[in-house]
Amino acid sequence: MDKPPVKMMDPTLAEMGNHLSDAMKILESGKLESEQGKERRKLSWKDIPGPLQGDGQDVVSILQLVQNLMHGDDDKQGHRMQYVGEQGHMALLGHSLAAYISVLERERLRKLTTRILSDTTLWLCRLFRYENGSAYYHEDDREGLVKVCLLTINTHYEDYATEGFTLLSPKHPVIYQSAACRSGLGQHLCSQLGLPLSSLCIVPCNTMFGSLHQMDVALLDKLIRDDRESGKLPLLLIANAGTPGAGHTDKLSRLKELCVQYNMWLHVEGVNLATLVLGQVSSTVTAATKCDSMTLTPGPWLGLPAVPAVTLYRHEDPALSLAAGLTSSQPVEKLRALPLWLSLQYLGHDGILQRIKHASQLSQQLLEHLKTLASIKTSVEDELNSPVVVFRFSQDNSAPSSGGSVEGYLVGERDILDALNRWLGEQLAQQVPLSGVDVVELEDEGTCVRFSPLMTAAALGTQENDVAALVEKLGEMIPVLSCTLLFRQDFKDEVLQQASLSYIEDQSWPGLGGVRYEPRTTDLDEDKRQHWVEKINSDLLKKLMELDTDLYFSDGPEFCEEKNCIFIGMATEDLDVAELVETIVSFGRDIEESGKLFENMTEVVRRGIQEAEQQLQKANEEKLMEEGVLRQIPLVGSVLNWFSPVQASVKGKTFNLSEGCLDSTEPVYSIKAQMNKEASLDSPKSVTKRFPGQKLFRRHGAGLDSVSDTSSVSQLEESFRETAPVQASDAEEAEVPQEHHVHIVEETALSDQRVPEGQETESVDTLR
Repeated sequence: MDKPPVKMMDPTLAEMGNHLSDAMKILESGKLESEQGKERRKLSWKDIPGPLQGDGQDVVSILQLVQNLMHGDDDKQGHRMQYVGEQGHMALLGHSLAAYISVLERERLRKLTTRILSDTTLWLCRLFRYENGSAYYHEDDREGLVKVCLLTINTHYEDYATEGFTLLSPKHPVIYQSAACRSGLGQHLCSQLGLPLSSLCIVPCNTMFGSLHQMDVALLDKLIRDDRESGKLPLLLIANAGTPGAGHTDKLSRLKELCVQYNMWLHVEGVNLATLVLGQVSSTVTAATKCDSMTLTPGPWLGLPAVPAVTLYRHEDPALSLAAGLTSSQPVEKLRALPLWLSLQYLGHDGILQRIKHASQLSQQLLEHLKTLASIKTSVEDELNSPVVVFRFSQDNSAPSSGGSVEGYLVGERDILDALNRWLGEQLAQQVPLSGVDVVELEDEGTCVRFSPLMTAAALGTQENDVAALVEKLGEMIPVLSCTLLFRQDFKDEVLQQASLSYIEDQSWPGLGGVRYEPRTTDLDEDKRQHWVEKINSDLLKKLMELDTDLYFSDGPEFCEEKNCIFIGMATEDLDVAELVETIVSFGRDIEESGKLFENMTEVVRRGIQEAEQQLQKANEEKLMEEGVLRQIPLVGSVLNWFSPVQASVKGKTFNLSEGCLDSTEPVYSIKAQMNKEASLDSPKSVTKRFPGQKLFRRHGAGLDSVSDTSSVSQLEESFRETAPVQASDAEEAEVPQEHHVHIVEETALSDQRVPEGQETESVDTLR
């Protein structure tokens, strides 16, 4: 059976609502066009925008164009629209209905808009416990405060409507704002009202005692008295019921007393105002109901897209409200409340209460789990009632099982901890996107991770399991953060011990740190040396990124001052810092030597060609002396060679690029030299034996008692042989020890002895 409201609705209006609802669902789903349409879109995408067609287009084609613009890159980047439920469709429908209703005759439009405005204002005042209030609906959430300031100016300056800003000169108005308010709010007010920035007074938060995020009431009292004594007019005070950063609430009761004492207007805004709809509200937030005005943002709180913000205020003179723009005689402007009017009816009182309550419960759930995690510090004073949770990784007395202690390390170096917390927030937001966490910069605490479900849960559809997943990921990342703090100093010490490496100090990098390989060449000028350093470190970074390891290698932050560097990311408990640094040195040395070889290739080849020409000329002369002149004549030489063949020995030569000379091609030396070059170019000069499945830079059994630094190498070698037997190959038989060595767990060098003739086969068979 159809609902009664549908039966009573105008058929034309009902049909329009159905069409609009279907169109919005089609646009969201992205299933309007066919496969042929997709191919056509790929071919014609570059032609947009095109000329306006003379004969027009049908509705389906226009909707398809809108859908293409909305979902054109979804195949590559994924779906980017937020969750829009039925209540969201109702809010979106309100904008279309507002345009449809605006074509009614004036008297019917006036009655309809008056009903919509009065209903919505009454519902909001009852929901948020704001008695005898009026409402102003606006798109920009700062616009309501601008109108309120204009109202107070008209109240204190009676002839302001006719005389204008000339009345402000004798008595300069002052607007007071907390230092914890959102940035740019005061400047926006002065710009919109035409006031100088000297009319804005920033009140610091408590610095000696009390909350670090609440306005200093005693200092505010002193500032007001000083301004009054200097002939200024204290006009308005902006307070917070939930600061933008951490969700703290000012002492609203005490601030209201000061405003009454000095005849000032008190305006309150903040996310904590949403909790006024709940049955149990903290006394600090309840005091907001006594203020002169408050700005509400029900859109993000209830998951309603494109609904206006609302400023509730109390004032007895409707003429001044009209002069300030808080009320309007134009019925069309009153239709701003229509999307909210539809959405509030669709949700009902219980639905609104349930959404606010659900967001508050998510905050409490996360807060309870955070208290059980080590190295996590929360920074909200009123934790039991705050819907915003702000936490931060901090140093702890506990240390990883690999040894050492984090306590006392990096004391006062807040930038490093800020970088780690920034990485933590970005990783949590990426791995648990439905949680809605973000990174926030607080003046006192530093970089923190913020969870504000009142602003994100309704749009993202956050549930309890998303909070549980957030806590699980956080528990996995805490050991990584602790180990990175511990190994950061170890990495620095290891790098400083290497003459060919330079340590890069960048406290904004979330990881072990940065390093630069410095070549040993000193005979180059500054420009060539810089180019040489850039090439070596670029090749070194590429080679490190190709390794089978969990470490992250990068060329550094986007705005890093240091150039030609390699930055290493977060570390784990089993990281072998010494092996990591030794591998970087080994790879850098190989790249440097290879680069020198190619750099000198032109000169070496030129000298080699000259020497080869001389050798060939000498060989031809010797051949002429040995064979005689007659054998060089084509016809005669052929006859002599047939009757008396010449048994000449062939003396092979090979061109040595490293030495730039011709060498003899003896068989054994040729094989050994060739294998030596292949081994030096294809693999590092030192290899640490590893267990099956063990990645690079990992210490086997880290944190266990089975393997210690003082244990014998023979036990590790025997265990390795049992699990991974090694078969000798021809390459290993002919391997030549390298010039440079790296300290490894087990080092094996094959003898570089020449095999006597006649014993090669026997010795090789023996090895096999």
